[in-house]
Amino acid sequence: MEIILNGVKEKIPSDMTIAKLISYFNEQDKGLIVELNNRYVFPHNYEITYIKPGDIIEFINPDFGG
Repeated sequence: MEIILNGVKEKIPSDMTIAKLISYFNEQDKGLIVELNNRYVFPHNYEITYIKPGDIIEFINPDFGG
């Protein structure tokens, strides 16, 4: 299925959750923030939030440096 991830059209397998998507794209930032269709997704919902074709997802990597 096709989604938009960080502004780029991506093809991913079906039956994906946010947690699986994070793993699929090898995102390892422990401070990662995820938005799904312009809404914040709480980390405790990553395993139960399924992605649908056409969803818009943003992976936000906050910079906590000085």
